[in-house]
Amino acid sequence: MKTVFACLALILVVAGCSKPRVYAPDDVVARASYRHSGPPSLTLYTMVNNRTGNGAHSALLINASERVIFDPAGSFHSEATPERHDVLFGITPGMEKGYRSAHARSTYHVVSQTIAVSPEQAQIAYQLALQAGPVMDALCTSSTSELLSQVSGFESIRQVMYPNKLMAQFEEIPGVTTTRYYEDDDPDLHKALDEGVTPLAD
Repeated sequence: MKTVFACLALILVVAGCSKPRVYAPDDVVARASYRHSGPPSLTLYTMVNNRTGNGAHSALLINASERVIFDPAGSFHSEATPERHDVLFGITPGMEKGYRSAHARSTYHVVSQTIAVSPEQAQIAYQLALQAGPVMDALCTSSTSELLSQVSGFESIRQVMYPNKLMAQFEEIPGVTTTRYYEDDDPDLHKALDEGVTPLAD
């Protein structure tokens, strides 16, 4: 069994070496920075296969001193949301909806689980996201669950590899509200992204 895990780790390391690293300049990030007027909060996104019910991706919306999305090993891109490694900046209400819309299609829907937190909790999550660095492919849920487990009040979150397992753990936290977002457009995420994401009205 140890040999299997060692081989898997090696494959992930090799895959991660070829992943492009994105680090937007200071002035670009500063111009895009957006502070949301709502209470500090964390929203766990899980992209779920409509046919099998299996999770395909995990990400975390963090409303702290500014609102960002930690999108580990994600494919989302928009000129309106500059990226540093796997942190997307400029998450206005329109861009938040654009992010969900880009992932929801005929083959997948997006589960959003939101919980209000203290400013201190939100800021810790924000800082951890900035420090996480680029995440290797296939480790989106592992890195998201690891981040959450380091935030006070979320110590019950265990580091897991599968999106549905993290979603189930998050659901157990008192105060979580859950919504599901569906669209019926092209099943290919990359086609939508190649066309570009147009910021929606805030």
